[in-house]
Amino acid sequence: MNINFNEIITIAFTLFAVIDIFGGLPVIISLKQKNIQIEPTKATTVAGILMLLFLFAGERMLNFIGLDIASFAIAGSIVIFIIAIEMILGINLFKEDPNNNAGSIVPIAFPILAGSGTLTTLMSMKSMYKDYNIVIAIVLNLLLVWIVLYFTDWIEAKLGKSGLLVIRKFFGVLLLAISVKIFKTNF
Repeated sequence: MNINFNEIITIAFTLFAVIDIFGGLPVIISLKQKNIQIEPTKATTVAGILMLLFLFAGERMLNFIGLDIASFAIAGSIVIFIIAIEMILGINLFKEDPNNNAGSIVPIAFPILAGSGTLTTLMSMKSMYKDYNIVIAIVLNLLLVWIVLYFTDWIEAKLGKSGLLVIRKFFGVLLLAISVKIFKTNF
């Protein structure tokens, strides 16, 4: 095994930009304000499992059920679009699940952390980098994700209500643009 730190850094920064945990903070805080329990370890673990699963078997899984990567990406972009609309307009389109633990899996683990952008990025990186370097970069990103999820209450307290509102609207517009880009790229 030849661990390449340059590859790891490149992959880690690419995943950091695609996962965009700081951009997802307004959605996470919004879910917490709806009394949906977010469990950092559970959300991070599920996202990690999804990432590894797609890294090693993603394309085969999609092909097995008759889907291509573009269709998967477009579906993910629609979910991201709806979340962005909620953030910008301050409305709730998704029905709240009576199971408060659901927030850790949907929408935190999927599609915010391990969404179509992350999963398709991982599948495309597989053709350029060694698997073990990709896995190390995934672990580094998941560590950062866990830290941010664990300290969400502290971050929320530091930003205050008006800071959160500004960030929510700003990142809502960015999320909307990302969803349109994913849709446009794969249409």
